[in-house]
Amino acid sequence: MPTPPKEPPILLVKWHDLTGWVLDRVEAFPKNQRFIFGQRLANYMLDVMELLVEAAYTREKTTLLNTANRKMEVLRWLLRMSHERKLLTQRQYLHAIGLLVECGRMCGGWLRSRGTDEEGAPPPSA
Repeated sequence: MPTPPKEPPILLVKWHDLTGWVLDRVEAFPKNQRFIFGQRLANYMLDVMELLVEAAYTREKTTLLNTANRKMEVLRWLLRMSHERKLLTQRQYLHAIGLLVECGRMCGGWLRSRGTDEEGAPPPSA
């Protein structure tokens, strides 16, 4: 009997939802900004989703999760600049950043649960 498919990690589901939300906002950017910020935001969002999918289905997760965590940090700055340039409203920015911070914490927790810190080193012994 085939085994049922494994449920995706909650982080991946949340990231999927955030990615869809960001892509919807990017579509509303003015054309000249869509290519500057919109394309970059979309690419980083999709890169992180790809890394999280790979991490969900492989044994070696540390490198993938560290890379995803760094890309999330870049996204935080891109979203900030998008807000400063009035491409995102205050409400949209706060919504996106809140979800991004939550996902970043979940990614860090996933790394710690693997017995490594965010840099991939084992935690110091007590």
